[in-house]
Amino acid sequence: MRIQAAQLAQHLPPKQHLYVLAGDEPLSITESIDKIRAAARQHGAQERASFTVERYFNWGQVSQFLQSFSLFAEQRILEINIPTGKPGVEGGKALQELAGLPAADTTIIITLPAPDRDMTNSAWYEALLQQGVVLIHNQVPLAQLPDWIGQRLALQQQTADEVSRRFIAEQVEGNLLAAHQEIQKLGLLYPAGALTEEAIRQCVLNVARFDVSQLGEAMLHGDQSRILRIIEGLREEGETAVTVMNPLVWLFRPLLQVRLAMQSGQSMQNALTQARLFGDRQQLVKRALEFLPQKHIEAALQKLSDIDRIAKGVGDGDAWLELSRLCTGIARMAASKSARAGATRTR
Repeated sequence: MRIQAAQLAQHLPPKQHLYVLAGDEPLSITESIDKIRAAARQHGAQERASFTVERYFNWGQVSQFLQSFSLFAEQRILEINIPTGKPGVEGGKALQELAGLPAADTTIIITLPAPDRDMTNSAWYEALLQQGVVLIHNQVPLAQLPDWIGQRLALQQQTADEVSRRFIAEQVEGNLLAAHQEIQKLGLLYPAGALTEEAIRQCVLNVARFDVSQLGEAMLHGDQSRILRIIEGLREEGETAVTVMNPLVWLFRPLLQVRLAMQSGQSMQNALTQARLFGDRQQLVKRALEFLPQKHIEAALQKLSDIDRIAKGVGDGDAWLELSRLCTGIARMAASKSARAGATRTR
């Protein structure tokens, strides 16, 4: 059963137990997942297992979780993220089996990229559509983003005129995660009520001594020492690890989208345009495509997900340390690529 985002509240646990969230809008997908988790926890789900399906993923792990007995809770949450939308033969069978399971003690959340023809024509997707709740999260068109921004401002009892809302939309280049971050900043800096155009411009254009966006640039240029300076500077300025990692998510997600589109036969330029990458971000992604294979992009996204859990107190570890390790690891790959290219030119 396919539903609209506004209908999700009517289908939360325990009314449904199988959810498929697909699309290319990470903020909307994250918010939907949070709503489903919260409802499941209200009805006793205290244990959660999360799997990301990579090339050699063992689907037996999912079966083992479903068959295991929980000592701590009668209700559980199972999350399966399939970044490529291609579970393989074994995965397709496993998903069909999941779709056929009766509503019991497990709330199942499956996340997928935007559906393509191969996905929608597959037997496993049809099974999920028939037995579960399917919610497609498409990107908000740039023309509609000012209205979306107005709705989000209203949630924190603030308003802005159309010119100001359009200004925010243009500055974030249609990125909902970036727009969400700017709206949150406005909520922290200004009281409820009408926001002036000057206040909004000052907030949105305010650049700290260390800019979060510089981190991705330093990483893809292989500058490890600069990465460490930026991370330490951001930490000293009071930024949170989640705030710092979000721009990296915005970099790696469209990078994966472009990589997959090119593998399906699209030209790089068409893939970049469809991923809504322009200007400096387009150049960054082009550089990353030179040395980052798909498996490393997927691994980076999984690592960022782990860091997010650590930063929110769900996982163990030091979120800042893990951010440093991830960024310097990618930077070493970039530096190695540049060194090989330089050696080739000198021959």
